[in-house]
Formats: sequence, structure tokens, C-alpha cells
Amino acid sequence: MKFTFNHFNFNVLNMQRSLEFYEQALGLHIARKHTAADGSFQLIYLEDDLGQFQLELTELKDRTEKYDLGECEFHLAFTTDHFEEAHRIHQEMGVICFENPGMGIYFIEDPDGYWIEIVPAKK
Repeated sequence: MKFTFNHFNFNVLNMQRSLEFYEQALGLHIARKHTAADGSFQLIYLEDDLGQFQLELTELKDRTEKYDLGECEFHLAFTTDHFEEAHRIHQEMGVICFENPGMGIYFIEDPDGYWIEIVPAKK
């Protein structure tokens, strides 16, 4: 028996704002969508160019208050082979929320407060 990663979920308040962020910041694109028959929620699955893992964004139509993420002791991590360029873009976007130069990583924050770690590709 084996298991493979499939997807991870983030709940979002504004789907369009989140889609714009993930496309601009990480180059993710829509893989598939599902909307409830009654329109009460929408699921959009994003993926990178390899398509081996998906980020599910869930928007509840009646939700108006921000989600309580607690101490945010969880995060996604993305690897890039253009670390310095990515850092520059994220700095220009104003989304870098924490840097650890000693470890050679930094984190960006999405519109809903989720942290995403940016890691340089191993050479």
C-alpha cells in the first residue's frame, strides 16, 4: 500500500483576489472547479506546471469574516530555481512576511493570512 499527496485546502474570503495572488506570486493555474448546485460554495483547484499536487481554494459564499488561523503553525512550501528573482517579485508585491537568511528561505503571505515558504532549488 502506498499513499501520494493529492491536495491541500485553504479557505478564502475572496476567490478572485486569491486567484490573482497565486497566479502572480507562484504561477499557479486553475486545474479544475466545482460550484455547489445552490451556489453556497465554490472549490477551485490550482496546480503548477507539473500538476503533481493541487491547492484547493474553498470560498463559502455567505462567509464575511476572516478565518482564525490561530498561530499559523502550518504552511505550504514551494521550491524555485530562480530564488533571487522570486524574492524580488515578492518584495515588489509586498507579500514577504518573514525572512530567515541563515536558512536561505523566506515566507510570503496570501490575502487570507496563509504563509507560503519559498525555498531555493538544490544544486
